[in-house]
Amino acid sequence: MCGFAGLVDPTGAPIDAQLLQRMTRAVAPRGPDGEGLWREGGVGLGHRRLTIIDLSSGGAQPMANAEHNVHIVFNGEIYNFMDLRVELQGLGHTFVSRSDTEVLLHAYLQWGHKVVDRIDGMFAFVVWDARSQSVFAARDRMGKKPLYYAVIPRHGAPPLLAFASELKALLLVPSLDRSVCPQALRQYLAFEYVPPPLTIVTGARKLDAAQCLSVDVSPTSDVRPRVWRYWDLPFVAQPGAMHVQTAAETLWALLTRAVERRLVADVPLGVFLSGGIDSSAVAAAMHALLGGGRGIATFSIGFSDRTYDESKHARAVAAHLGCQHHEEILDAAALLRVLPEVSRFIDEPLADASIVPTFLLSRFTRQHVAVALGGDGGDELFEGYPTFGADRWGRLFFDHTPAPFQRLVRKAAAALPARTGYFSIDFKANQFLRGGAVAGPPRHQRWMASFLPEEQEGLLTPDVLHAAPEDPFLPLQARAHETLARTARDRLMDHYARFYLPGDVNTKVDRASGAVGLEVRAPFLDTDLVSFACQLPANLRTRKGISKFVLKQALAGKLPPHILNRKKQGFGVPVAAWMKGPLQGMLQDELAPDKLTREGFFNPAVVQRLVREHSQGQRDWRKALWTLLSFERWLAAFGPGASA
Repeated sequence: MCGFAGLVDPTGAPIDAQLLQRMTRAVAPRGPDGEGLWREGGVGLGHRRLTIIDLSSGGAQPMANAEHNVHIVFNGEIYNFMDLRVELQGLGHTFVSRSDTEVLLHAYLQWGHKVVDRIDGMFAFVVWDARSQSVFAARDRMGKKPLYYAVIPRHGAPPLLAFASELKALLLVPSLDRSVCPQALRQYLAFEYVPPPLTIVTGARKLDAAQCLSVDVSPTSDVRPRVWRYWDLPFVAQPGAMHVQTAAETLWALLTRAVERRLVADVPLGVFLSGGIDSSAVAAAMHALLGGGRGIATFSIGFSDRTYDESKHARAVAAHLGCQHHEEILDAAALLRVLPEVSRFIDEPLADASIVPTFLLSRFTRQHVAVALGGDGGDELFEGYPTFGADRWGRLFFDHTPAPFQRLVRKAAAALPARTGYFSIDFKANQFLRGGAVAGPPRHQRWMASFLPEEQEGLLTPDVLHAAPEDPFLPLQARAHETLARTARDRLMDHYARFYLPGDVNTKVDRASGAVGLEVRAPFLDTDLVSFACQLPANLRTRKGISKFVLKQALAGKLPPHILNRKKQGFGVPVAAWMKGPLQGMLQDELAPDKLTREGFFNPAVVQRLVREHSQGQRDWRKALWTLLSFERWLAAFGPGASA
């Protein structure tokens, strides 16, 4: 976990040293162990380092080649760097450190833009190549590490190029257009995050997972970025037949190898352990690699509200494997106390309330280790979300049920008393009915959306709707033409792996862990494991209603049966109850009619109806209200009127 920032002025005018330092220090929590700044002519690079491999100064950044005409800043880990180092040495390269950064730099010198085909890991990096007067940047295949950039117009001069690990660093550039992007706002309401390439502000963009960026910044250039995808999920048109036992054994071997590659570190590491199957699988693989559980540090947090608490399952897994388990039990007050802190490090709206416990878990874990392995990716790759199972019922209900019966069901669901428990029956029923007459990924996104496109027509002001007339689900249409997935089930897997995983899950973990200087590694997102999952027959991902079927087969005998067979429970937060209690005052203040009128984004009457119906128990509007609240908190901290 590191952070970087940079500026390139095609005119060659010296970069403002104070601005570069401010941008770099904006991402300082990501790298608490060191700071590096380099300026030469019209180029400035800044880096904050969290030392994981090669604790000496040999891995310090920005890093340059021997001729000092190529410089790099890098965030992440290259898991195959030792193999690449040996190969590069055979090609005549010499190394002065043990760091993966130096290997990445030499790999770029050897292979240029094709370097992304050779490296494997989680990464975002930017290379300044003075030989060609160009910038080259890339993100990892599954979108673990972020990369924001901006091409900032200037009167009478070529545009200024800026880039950083987090949006907050770009917001410090005085000439950046910080106004809220209307189309990004609509997408945020539909996805609960802003999908790439947009960001919530008009003047900035972000790279998508598995994308590269190249910019010519010579004095005569127009500084126009060229962006392309260098890798995609390798679905096949007709997956070959595969025996269950063979698939299970292959999966276990791939997972174990993925964990082994992520154990390379010169600092202590541990495991996020929720008691769910994915994080438990990672702990079990580590147990197998190390010949037992002794020395494996596991970390979990629990909640005093038992409907949201998984801590007993985490304890059971840790005891089964013999791990050194660390646990912290929190009440609602502890979660509420950190909301202001969370608002300060979330520099782009993210309406996933589980970022609060993720931050608390990261902070607790960082007291003991600098690196943690987690189970992210298992649900997306092996159909672990309840929506995968709901898809079959959606086809039956929306596609084959008479319209009068559908109306009757909708009326009955709307009449259910609103409850505040974890995924209460009224919440699930009403969310399911939002799916509508569309199929595939659009139906799933409607299930996950806080505000459907048609609901935004009443929520947003005429000015916003006029400025953003496009369908907020437009990114789904673009992906439908790009994906290699051909079957309906593969398209759903592609949807979650290309949208929800990088946009929500990875962003949540990156920001929460980055705020405390903790590096989190995800073995399930290993390239070989992902490729294997993409080429599995769908009936091995789910069979006879059993989700993650092949994964559970792979773990049989390695984890207790009650862990393998337990119902999935996410990292939930009692938002619905909070909004009727301790958050009610904040909700009233942040969504006050006069405040919303001044801001000009939302129709106050519609918002007040949602607040009233939720507080009176008429409807459960937890998702909608949390999404609005998250945006308003972001607007206060980072919006156009906030101090830079």
